[in-house]
Amino acid sequence: MSEPESEKCLTEESPSVQSHLVILQGVIERMAVNSTSTKSWCITIVSAILVVIADKNKPEYAFLALLPTILFWALDIYYLAMEKGFRNSYNDFVKKVHAGTSTPDDLYLVHSLGKTSNLQREAFKSFSVWGFYSGLVVLIILAKYFVLT
Repeated sequence: MSEPESEKCLTEESPSVQSHLVILQGVIERMAVNSTSTKSWCITIVSAILVVIADKNKPEYAFLALLPTILFWALDIYYLAMEKGFRNSYNDFVKKVHAGTSTPDDLYLVHSLGKTSNLQREAFKSFSVWGFYSGLVVLIILAKYFVLT
């Protein structure tokens, strides 16, 4: 007689466990790529704004470059928070598999683990966020007062 579905033990070698881990790894990778892309797009757009401002000789509009900087800063925090949440989910699932407490229902849960506001606060504290965007803000200010005048 076969075991009920809820009593089946999931092992590390199980193809379904491996597939679930691959899915979570893919989501984590996409969040990391999105975070990198936000930085690339931010630099591109801020540079374009500053070039147009310099070309038109309108340094008083230099602070317009702060708008995309702030928006991309927030988006980057979101992506890093989601990445951390999915890493938490991945680690939690691996712990359950090693402890032998994982169930087949766990295989159908692909979600971020952790309170979103806490994850965003942690992401904000990350040097990859505040170091990059605060440095960009400083460069925009320097461009306005020392390059565009």
